[in-house]
Amino acid sequence: MFGERRYAEVLIARVGSEPAGFALFFHNYSTFLARPGLYLEDLYVTPKWRGQGIGKRLFARLAAIAVERRCGRLEWWVLDWSEPALEFYKALGAQSMSDWTVQRLRGDALTGLAAQDRP
Repeated sequence: MFGERRYAEVLIARVGSEPAGFALFFHNYSTFLARPGLYLEDLYVTPKWRGQGIGKRLFARLAAIAVERRCGRLEWWVLDWSEPALEFYKALGAQSMSDWTVQRLRGDALTGLAAQDRP
């Protein structure tokens, strides 16, 4: 997406010629599976088209891409308080990874650690 090196890809859902939603994703890699995976960064369906199967169609296409590319898994994050999203993902067959927590470096912590990269 946008540049010499593609860091991400996007699927656009349309109803007729009207944009109805999108899924932004990229590859990651699992050392546990020794295979690439797909990571879904963002899924969005416009309010007008929610409840019409657009999100499920986007997920089905992502799953097909993962299978075509021999990926070991498709994964994403979801806020633990977003009950509608959690129910939607559960209906797709997704499993919650409750034994993992998200860790993040950003801002001063990221640049401070990067500054320690000396030979």
